[in-house]
Amino acid sequence: MAIKEIHRATLQTWLTEGSLSQGVETGLLDLRNEADFAKGHPLFATNVPLRRLEAEASAFVPRKDTRLVLVDGGDKVAHQGAEILKRLGYTDINVLRGGIPGWLDNGGNGSPTFDIPGVIFATAVQDIDGTPGITVEELAALQARKADIAILDTRTPPEFELGHVPGARNLPVAELLQRFLDYVPSPDTRVIVSCAGLPRAILGAQTLISAGVPNEVVYLIDGTPAWTRAGRELESGHAETFAHPSSKAVEFGLKAAEKLVRRGSLKTIDRAGIDKWSAESGRTTYVLDVRLPHEYALGHLPGALSSPGGQLIAVSHRTVAVRGARIVLVDDTGTRAKTTAFWLARRGWDVRVHTHAQAEAEKADARREFAPS
Repeated sequence: MAIKEIHRATLQTWLTEGSLSQGVETGLLDLRNEADFAKGHPLFATNVPLRRLEAEASAFVPRKDTRLVLVDGGDKVAHQGAEILKRLGYTDINVLRGGIPGWLDNGGNGSPTFDIPGVIFATAVQDIDGTPGITVEELAALQARKADIAILDTRTPPEFELGHVPGARNLPVAELLQRFLDYVPSPDTRVIVSCAGLPRAILGAQTLISAGVPNEVVYLIDGTPAWTRAGRELESGHAETFAHPSSKAVEFGLKAAEKLVRRGSLKTIDRAGIDKWSAESGRTTYVLDVRLPHEYALGHLPGALSSPGGQLIAVSHRTVAVRGARIVLVDDTGTRAKTTAFWLARRGWDVRVHTHAQAEAEKADARREFAPS
């Protein structure tokens, strides 16, 4: 099997042909190290550094006949990766000529990208849904007069601990509905949703609004960067324990999530459906556990990848490497899976929810299938 070099124009064509729902699949892997990837990933490819490729390729690209494109920093690392994948049995391997520098050559003609960038998507949501915002100055004034407010930071726990608006509590987007009543017990409390910019704040606020919580909900415009630009200091630390939510909170979250199901016309799938999808040739199916990492570590459905819902909503390309793949979301009650599915569906993904009710119906199987990692 020959390893092919392709021009940027070919990749552009592959990324735009058909649609996700039509099942046109291309796997896109960025083999640069994490530090270089973090500086900018204009393709929105999935980052699998070369040193991890052999161990992790099958998780990110389950089908060996998927059309794969490898990108690097223009240093021929992709060719080394191609040899590894060839040994693993992958049969359609392509290397982007010139890597990321080649993609960006001649002034930004490298669009389209693999996924809709988070800021673009969230800004479109704000325009379409009219998600209300609040400025740093307005928030500071509310704090000064000790107004009844709750600030919810929707980033990951490590991001939150590094620095957040004083008084905020950490509640990633996918956790919002399931834990909302434990964080905001009064319907009279004004809720301000924050992150480190726009995407997770807008999507978090709109999640609560679309789910019909009784509270007034707004997002903090430009989040923590706006707070520091205004000459104010961030707090650090204050990690949440994320204990199991109360029964009242769980019940509230389930009812709220059902509103998202109806608004988004979300579809469900049972275990037999998952097995059927996974056995089909020509299509890739990801089974993603959207719970928090510590919950996943205690036990999960074999074959499911850990992909906390809040991050999956904002940056799906970090987990889903194959354009055109189908996604099945798994959790314990269904609330987090439904929340995540609501946004992935709006981003164009073919997504299904493996609901708690179905998991309960398959209780005997679940006991055998869920295993410690």
